[in-house]
Amino acid sequence: MTVSRRGVLIGASLAAASTVAGCSTTAIPFDATVDGAVPHSEKVPTPSEAPNGQKSAIQVASTAEIPVGGGLVVAKDNIVITQPAAGDFKAFSAVCPHVGCLLDKVENGTINCPCHGSKFKITDGSVVTGPAPTALAAKTITVTNGKILLQ
Repeated sequence: MTVSRRGVLIGASLAAASTVAGCSTTAIPFDATVDGAVPHSEKVPTPSEAPNGQKSAIQVASTAEIPVGGGLVVAKDNIVITQPAAGDFKAFSAVCPHVGCLLDKVENGTINCPCHGSKFKITDGSVVTGPAPTALAAKTITVTNGKILLQ
């Protein structure tokens, strides 16, 4: 069988295209499903509406669980709570703004993403180390009688 020059060029083009597609640099979370969905992007529980029209808060942690200078990732609520200084509690989304991975650790003054190494300050959620392009979204919490409530 004789292969034409045109056939060789078409074959080489197809091979190159499949190689490029296989080496895509698109960031996909390590735990994404086949269709690209991230389990952590499910709807986050929100406070329910009370009969009087006001929103009721849900308890996400207790103050005893949050170390001073550290924090806690509450995966089931997609929230991270920090205590940068004694009695000063902050809350942020636990979903990394880079590609949606769930943040997994709070250590050495940062909230850390296991997927691509982004780190955020425990004081305000701002980016310390990328590739995350933006800060973590702040969440509204209240602290009452040792309970941390998500508003």
